[in-house]
Amino acid sequence: MSLLLAATLLFKAVAILLLARIAWIDFSTQRISNRDVLLLLCLGLGALQFHSLQTHSWLEMGISAIGGLILFVALFPFWLLRKVGAGDVKLMSVMPFLIGGSDLVVFSVLLLVFAIATATVVKNPFLLPAGMFRHYVQHLDRKGVVPFGVPISAAAICAIALQMYYALKVATSSGILEHLN
Repeated sequence: MSLLLAATLLFKAVAILLLARIAWIDFSTQRISNRDVLLLLCLGLGALQFHSLQTHSWLEMGISAIGGLILFVALFPFWLLRKVGAGDVKLMSVMPFLIGGSDLVVFSVLLLVFAIATATVVKNPFLLPAGMFRHYVQHLDRKGVVPFGVPISAAAICAIALQMYYALKVATSSGILEHLN
């Protein structure tokens, strides 16, 4: 395995852990900290930098920058209308850097699935088995709050895990890992 691939996989693994933390904190407090979003941005930019050095192409970074800008501009009015939180807007704007421009379609489909599941659970808490959890979700429903950072993080974790799987699959099938033994 090349050093650039190993570094990319390490950055993505750390990003998965940070996304899980963001999902939990957003679920429990309805807050996404700027520090966590900036750290995700740095991890995403680092992974994109390593990818660009491997492929000798900066196209992926350009697509990600354009995608992040488009998402921020598109979601900003919804924040002004108080339909989504500022943390959700910032988190979504960082996703193209973290996921990469070529896998945004996969991320979008996963986000749609997880967002529908989250909204369904919040609107129908009787589907949940635990009484305490059901009580908490009912509280979220009464407040009119849906922790959108949870489906964003879940979709990103799945998309990144798929990327890591395919990168390792290509590395093992091409014999890169065989030469290290």
